[in-house]
Amino acid sequence: MRRLIPTGDMRRPVEFTEDAQPAPAPDEVLIKVEAFSPNRGETFLLEAPAAGLAPGKDVAGLVVQAAADGSGPPAGTRVVGHPPGGGWAEYAAVPTHSVAVLPDGIDAVRAAALPLAGITALRLLRAAGAVTGRRLLLTGASGGVGHYLTELAAAAGAEVTAVTATAERGARLRELGAAAVVHDVAYADGPFDVVLESVGGGVLADALARLVPGGTLVWFGQAGRVPATVNFFDLLAGPENAVIRHFHYAGAPYGADLATLVRLVAGGRLHPEIGRTDDWSRTADVLVDLRERRVRGNAVLTTGASR
Repeated sequence: MRRLIPTGDMRRPVEFTEDAQPAPAPDEVLIKVEAFSPNRGETFLLEAPAAGLAPGKDVAGLVVQAAADGSGPPAGTRVVGHPPGGGWAEYAAVPTHSVAVLPDGIDAVRAAALPLAGITALRLLRAAGAVTGRRLLLTGASGGVGHYLTELAAAAGAEVTAVTATAERGARLRELGAAAVVHDVAYADGPFDVVLESVGGGVLADALARLVPGGTLVWFGQAGRVPATVNFFDLLAGPENAVIRHFHYAGAPYGADLATLVRLVAGGRLHPEIGRTDDWSRTADVLVDLRERRVRGNAVLTTGASR
C-alpha cells in the first residue's frame, strides 16, 4: 500500500512510499482510509521527524477487517477514527475504543475533520466548566478547534469573543455564534469569566489581564511558538486570584467523544469548517499552507477510495 512519510525538508515535508498493510492488534479494526485531516501541530513534528514517524491521527473510511476480539464495528461499516498515528496511508489500524460509526448523511470529508479538533473543543469546554451566561474569550480562533469551540460554546449559552489574525480567517465565526470577532486581544471588550488561550507569547499575558477577579484561563496551545511571560505585579493590578490551567486534550478512549461529535453534526448542531479539500497527492502543499496559516478551519485530503 502507499503511505506518506516525512522527508525532513519543510519545503516538501512528506513523500509517498510503499509499505506493508498494517496488521491490526486484536482490539483494532483495519480501515480503508477515504479521507484524513492533518493538524497544524503535526506539521511541527515534521521539522525533525523521529525515526519511523508515521503521521496521521484523524481518519475516516470503511472497516475492511473487524477486530479479532469481537469489539468494535463489523467489516463494511463506515467509521471515523482517531489512531495514535499512521493515518496518512491507504489503510490504518485503529483501536476500537477510538472509532465511531458514521450515518449515511455524513461523508468521509466532514468526518475526517472531526477527531483531534473536535475532541479538543469538547474537552476544553468541560475543563472550562459551565459556560451558560458567562463571557468567554477565545484566542487563535480561526483554526479547526476555534470554529468548533465557538459553535459549541455559543450553543451552550456563552457570550463568545473570538480573536483571529485577519478578518478573512474569522469570517465564519459570527455565523457560528460568536458575539464579537476582533483581530487583536487589545480590542477585546472585557472583562471575561473564562479565557481559552492557544497562541502564547504576549497574547497570553494580554488575555489574562482581561479576566474578572477569580476568573480562569485555560492554556491549551502555543501556536505562535513563543514562550509566554507573565508579570506577577500586573496580576495584582488586574485579575486577582486568577487561575491558569494547563490543558492537553490527549487521553484515550476517544470513541464516546467521537460519537458525540457525529451526533451533533448529524443533527445540524455542529458544522465542520473545512477550508481546504484536496487529493492526497497534494498533501505536501497542503501541509505547507496549513503551517503558514493559509487554511481556515480544517484541511482534508482524500485518497480516492470508495465504498
